[in-house]
Amino acid sequence: MTLTALSSFFGDPIFLLLVGVVIVVGGIIAFKLNPFLALLIAAFAVALLTPSSSIIQFALNKGSTQAAAEALAARSIGERIATEFGNTCAKIGILIAMAAIIGKSMLESGAAERIVRSMLNTLGIDKAPIAFLVSSFFLGIPVFFDIVIFLMIPLAKAVTMRTGKDYLLLVLAITGGAAMANSFVPPAPGPLFLIGEMNIPIGMMMAGGTLLGLVTITAGYFFAVSVNKKWPVELRDSLDARLEDIRKLSNRDDSELPPLWMALLPVVFPLVMICADNIIDNLTAKDTLAHLSGFEQFCISVIETFGDKNIALIIGGIIALLVLLYQKRENKDMSSFVQAALMSGGGIILITAAGGAFGGMLQQTGISYKIGEMTKDYQMALIPLAFLISAVVRTAQGSATVALITASGILSGLATNANLEYHPIYLGLAIGCGSKLVPWMNDAGFWIIIKISNLTEKEALRTFSPMLVVMGTVGLVVLMIAAKLFPLI
Repeated sequence: MTLTALSSFFGDPIFLLLVGVVIVVGGIIAFKLNPFLALLIAAFAVALLTPSSSIIQFALNKGSTQAAAEALAARSIGERIATEFGNTCAKIGILIAMAAIIGKSMLESGAAERIVRSMLNTLGIDKAPIAFLVSSFFLGIPVFFDIVIFLMIPLAKAVTMRTGKDYLLLVLAITGGAAMANSFVPPAPGPLFLIGEMNIPIGMMMAGGTLLGLVTITAGYFFAVSVNKKWPVELRDSLDARLEDIRKLSNRDDSELPPLWMALLPVVFPLVMICADNIIDNLTAKDTLAHLSGFEQFCISVIETFGDKNIALIIGGIIALLVLLYQKRENKDMSSFVQAALMSGGGIILITAAGGAFGGMLQQTGISYKIGEMTKDYQMALIPLAFLISAVVRTAQGSATVALITASGILSGLATNANLEYHPIYLGLAIGCGSKLVPWMNDAGFWIIIKISNLTEKEALRTFSPMLVVMGTVGLVVLMIAAKLFPLI
């Protein structure tokens, strides 16, 4: 084999993907490396082996100029890794830190316990997992996936302490519901891009995505029930939620807990403001704002300011601390309390950002473009093809949104084909189903879930990851049947 051929082989995106997989999985499972180190080592190895030509092509495919693409390729390996690490921190750093404060404050003040008792009194203990499943799905439509996880996992811990069982089931119900909404229903970023590329009406996508989502989360729920019985997970100690503290809180008298409206406020405020901001962004045309009254413009400005996800979570954290102070009825120094929450959140931020750096280095190899080239002339049935392309891209580089964007870009021309025998919404939803397969260690969301819930990597890989595979596959089958019976054209 010539030197050129060797260079081409070792720089191939598929080979680089395999290198990254071996380092991350082998490092964590075989050598017991901390995930932060394993992910950074894998990112370094992939970046080291990636040729400059691949980086330039990656940047050009994203719309960069030739000069910008060459500048990216000229950066040092450390700078490229640090940039992707920082980009991930910018997306999730404040969210995780404030979510840690909200979660610990709600547990300490008894707010989480008040919400749990009210829910169980209304629905009954047996229906708690279903309540979490449906709630997380509908919250996941206007709100980012990670925010749903941050806000609802503390409630799952409180429910488990109350009932003494089914912690894994509650975690899977929350994550499964939020994950499906994230890839099916606008205004989530991936579906919004997809409907533009494939010329699908937003109302039709919202309705179809909601219907398909309810079917897939039902399948995921039955899978979660099964694995919960087979591999039950006990509630574990963590820096932000020690079992002894949760147990003491669960034994409080009702008179010692805050009222329900106050308990809900740290969660409801950010959710309402983020939802309102999304509604304004999607329903209010920018050129119409000038025709509104001064008061209406002021209200919209306030919503846009406080509806920013970072600002909303910061305000939520402040409210949670105020509820804690009110409930304690004493001027207690908050510094040590907040420090304990941030110590837990800081570890999650580091591991999640390292996962983002690893995923970013994989993307710079051109893995998405490579998969697109391999499949562009593949003329099988389009619905399973859309599913397959999206699934391979998601598994390869870790981002469901990137998978949605890549697959819709590849298939957009076919979606507008006049000879298509069904509405392109079926292709769009098939892409959404494929983007659920397979979450693993190159996915920042995977690390958020296991660090917030205290699952181990092995537990998440044999429960959460297969659950999304089941839901995505069920969605594909349902779509193929529906496209045959109800083509919508």
